Amino acid sequence: MRCALGRSGVIPAHDKREGDGASPAGIWPVRRALWRPDRLEKPQTALPLQPIRPDDGWCDAPADPAYNRPVRLPWPASHEVMTRQDGLYDVVVVLGHNDNPPVPGMGSAIFLHCASDDYKPTEGCIALARDELLELLRDMTTASTLEIQA
Repeated sequence: MRCALGRSGVIPAHDKREGDGASPAGIWPVRRALWRPDRLEKPQTALPLQPIRPDDGWCDAPADPAYNRPVRLPWPASHEVMTRQDGLYDVVVVLGHNDNPPVPGMGSAIFLHCASDDYKPTEGCIALARDELLELLRDMTTASTLEIQA
């Protein structure tokens, strides 16, 4: 499947830093999926599935105790808004990068999400066409992994 990767390319996971725009090479466990119920019907998947609410965010502030974790908005530290207007987060698969436990500054919010029409590079995530992502989601389980190759 055609995909978009980080604007800075793919780098070894141990070199990944917050805000570097790189996708971390490695084999990442698939944790769960999120979707926008205001934009599409509930996807079919065996993954734990959670609707994205208007007050959902994801903390990307290394000094914050909630770093690389979901948060409720408003949030006082730097964060991503999960209800993006551009449709890129209509479907999101949360990958197990830097999450067990999160190490401050080693990268946050590495997702598999929807690509833009022109497959513009991401900030470090992997992006697929929405229809292909939904198709892939049907086959994913909690035993699934995603490999990013350098």
